[in-house]
Amino acid sequence: MSERTVRYTKGEIGKVRIVEDFLPPPEDLVLAEDNVKVTLSLTRRSLDFFKHEARKHQVPYQRMIRALVDDYAARHKGKRRSGA
Repeated sequence: MSERTVRYTKGEIGKVRIVEDFLPPPEDLVLAEDNVKVTLSLTRRSLDFFKHEARKHQVPYQRMIRALVDDYAARHKGKRRSGA
């Protein structure tokens, strides 16, 4: 038997409580956004950082960069710098 095999035994479960379903419906999980390809120059240090983190979390580094830019844009939407 592998280390990951769970052995269930007969016995009491203990105190439990039912929680409200908090997961979105499946159709809301499919995020089809209109993506546009761009060319972006990054420093070697920044690119190495994203590639390292992407490998660690097993996601494409481009997705991490896109998420960062999307989050930044969402947080600053409507804010204007003076003189810009």
